[in-house]
Amino acid sequence: MTTVKRRPIRQRVPWSYRAVIGTLRPVLMGITRRDWSGGEHIPASGAFIVASNHYSEVDPLMLAHFLVDHGRPPFFLAKSSLFAVPVLGAALRSLEHVPVHRATSRATDALAAARAALAEGKCIAIMPEGTLTRDPDLWPMKARPGVGRLALTSGAPVVPVGQWGAQEVLARYARRPGNLLRRPIQKVRAGPPVDLSDLMARKDDPRAHAEATARVMAAVTGLVAELRGETPPDTPYEMKAGERHRRPSS
Repeated sequence: MTTVKRRPIRQRVPWSYRAVIGTLRPVLMGITRRDWSGGEHIPASGAFIVASNHYSEVDPLMLAHFLVDHGRPPFFLAKSSLFAVPVLGAALRSLEHVPVHRATSRATDALAAARAALAEGKCIAIMPEGTLTRDPDLWPMKARPGVGRLALTSGAPVVPVGQWGAQEVLARYARRPGNLLRRPIQKVRAGPPVDLSDLMARKDDPRAHAEATARVMAAVTGLVAELRGETPPDTPYEMKAGERHRRPSS
């Protein structure tokens, strides 16, 4: 098992965010073990986008833990519905996370807000699948094109991150956590920025957004495969329209 020496946080972070870090980080250190790699790919300064897989309600915490300990607290793009939850919404706003209003006239607001955050030199974190994967074996599924669009229109590098182990803390859609006395290992691995240079001239082309997103997700899936020691499906699972409104049976 590998660990990293925690980097100091040098970027501007809201006081509320620092308070959350100070509270949650010791808890995560106590209930999990870390197996982290690829930290050399996390920029020490400057704007960048992190794209990761999403298979448990708590995997954003594990991703944030990884990034915080590398000195780059992330600001997440999150579903706008989460901001409507009384206490959670207030917390998300105070932490300066960015709401995503899907399939509405405000859908482009998140893109503009994310670009503004990147212009300030922040780390923007995205789970491009948009929701928990519906793949029966928890492999990354086909993603929405937002990460490709943000990358091409902002020019910010995209660092892919694969993670595995959060399902041992809280399984997908489980109501109770797992056996935390075992301190399950959280595997997180960052890869080099995804090469999108040939697509930059087509930053307003939806087909380029889709291609950029596919490349990002291929890199993320490759990292997950390394962590799992398994071969992913040849074709990523594609969520059907009806699945957006119901939980999978598995």
